[in-house]
Amino acid sequence: MTAVPEEKLAQRQAIELSGWGQPYQFLQPHNVAFWVYLLGVGGGALTMLRYFGAGASFYTPALAGGVVLFGLYLVPWLLLLRHHNRFTAQPGSLLATGFVWGGIAAPFWIALPANGALLSIWAKAGGTSFAADWGAGLTAPINEEWGKALGLVLLIGLAPRLVRSAYDGFIIGAFIGLGFQVFEDVLYVYNGATQLYGVDQFGSSLRVFLVRGAAGIVSHALFSAIFCAGLMWVLGRSGERRVLRGVLTMLMAMFFHFTWDDMAAISGGSWLVAVLPFVIGVVELAALFSVLRHAARQERGWMRDLLAPEVESGVVDAALVDAVSGLRKDRKKYRKQLRSRSKARHLVEAAGDLAQEIARADGADSAGVAHARSELVRLRSAD
Repeated sequence: MTAVPEEKLAQRQAIELSGWGQPYQFLQPHNVAFWVYLLGVGGGALTMLRYFGAGASFYTPALAGGVVLFGLYLVPWLLLLRHHNRFTAQPGSLLATGFVWGGIAAPFWIALPANGALLSIWAKAGGTSFAADWGAGLTAPINEEWGKALGLVLLIGLAPRLVRSAYDGFIIGAFIGLGFQVFEDVLYVYNGATQLYGVDQFGSSLRVFLVRGAAGIVSHALFSAIFCAGLMWVLGRSGERRVLRGVLTMLMAMFFHFTWDDMAAISGGSWLVAVLPFVIGVVELAALFSVLRHAARQERGWMRDLLAPEVESGVVDAALVDAVSGLRKDRKKYRKQLRSRSKARHLVEAAGDLAQEIARADGADSAGVAHARSELVRLRSAD
């Protein structure tokens, strides 16, 4: 009986733990998570139609402007998230499922009714002035973050082998939050047009787009990415259970949401209100990248294990493995080593494609693996 090389055993374990290469099927009639998802999206869609339905015809210019502007706003976001969805990448259909939950179910099925109910409680408990100052920050981080995170829980039910790590939670959470963000922004466009009684509707939608688009850099996509990464650490589905880290990460996301919604009350109406957005934004982005680095640590190890047999066979060199499984500084170092940005980029992409084909083939030598391997060898030998 031939012994299996250590590198091959590590590769098989990485494929098993990561779930990379597993197919995703949305239609699962025998899965309770599928029906809960449909209930949430269906209920949210009905609420959304009722909300917009009464004045949709009159406010069509504002709605059309909002949809077009924030549709274009999606493009750079999707490109950015595609770039980060590179370690044991999630299927696009699964990410789209999360986006739809975040855009329809979380805001319209959960947040709208729940926010209204909790705001009325704050008004009764602390008075109308207290509710006006602090109600939004004490309400949205609870209802909205948990409402979005429910989408992640349902995706675990729909794709338990695919949604395993904190990095999975980070990427899926970002897509869920992005869906919430875009649909909420269109809602703000509509509300802005109604407040102006339909005057200058496209101008109103453009103003909302500029303000909300700039604020969106540190808004729901960021909150949900951090919150969902924390939730996955708590759940520990891939052996990386870190309950304290996960709880603190989730609380941090909720705190960021609180500070953003109650910025005026925190500043006390002083000049700080003009400075706080930039200070909070810098802190949030620093926290985001810190969570991302920690969440990607396990995924980067899986990537190295997936490619380890290819290093042994000479298809991939150690420097390329460092680049494809590393951080930005590792890719920058690799570019300097090759003295060619384009060749380094193509090699990193080819190595990532090879790892993906290996995962799809469950470690076997499939036609896809052979093609990806030959392409990588060709690129390495090219001048």
